[in-house]
Amino acid sequence: MFRRLAAAAILASFLAGAGSAQTPSPPSTPAATAPAKPATKPAAKKPSPKPKAAKPQAAETGPCRLGVMSAVVNRIAVHKFGLTVFETEEGEVPVDWGLDDLILDRIRAATNADPAVRRIAYPKGAFEPFYHPTARFLPDPREGLPAIVRGITPNAGCERYLVVTRFKGQLPSTNLTLDGIGVYSRGIGSLARHAQLFANISITLLDGKTYERIDRRFANFGARLAKSFRLGEDDLTKLDNSLFPEPAAAAANSSTLRERIRTLVAANMDQSLPVYLKEE
Repeated sequence: MFRRLAAAAILASFLAGAGSAQTPSPPSTPAATAPAKPATKPAAKKPSPKPKAAKPQAAETGPCRLGVMSAVVNRIAVHKFGLTVFETEEGEVPVDWGLDDLILDRIRAATNADPAVRRIAYPKGAFEPFYHPTARFLPDPREGLPAIVRGITPNAGCERYLVVTRFKGQLPSTNLTLDGIGVYSRGIGSLARHAQLFANISITLLDGKTYERIDRRFANFGARLAKSFRLGEDDLTKLDNSLFPEPAAAAANSSTLRERIRTLVAANMDQSLPVYLKEE
């Protein structure tokens, strides 16, 4: 009897376990549908290319036969001469016409871009003592070209130095002064006036060791003298009265004046340079 009851209890326990194992789980609440991801990945953003560093300029090497400097400065003179001093007007106009660069280009062309001919850089205002000396009566050697160039070129080591500057010249057969590079008008009234361009440019050659002047001023004196007497007949210097700048400051914006003056400066340099560049 006891055995039957025990077997029945074991059987009931077995059936209860099997039933609970087969009971289905209650349906779960459906989860919110996640947004579909794009099929393809966006292209990766390429990093911005780094700017290339500027290549340093190669240092000039080898011997320096000639160091060149142009110090005419970008400014022109505008003179209006009348019958009396009271009718005379003189002005100085700053321009951006690249006159120094033009002169250096003519030197480079005349020397066939010889690597032994080098442009010498100088600080702004280095030639001011030359143009505006403080000494009124006795010249101060410290304000002369040799001293100024010596101060600019302590380590340049060139055999010679060629310096281009402007100067004040006198209008032939008059006591009128033409300052450097520019334009002048002369006469009485609008009908009797005539306008001219001028370019008073001086070239100085210095010894590279002693800084003494190498005199070439009279080498082409005859040609320059003849040119001065035919100033009024020179097509390079003739200027129509209508192109004379009124007021003087208008000169800076005149493309015609710019090209005419640049042409005149280039022609003067081309005529004078061979004498200074020849070897002795």
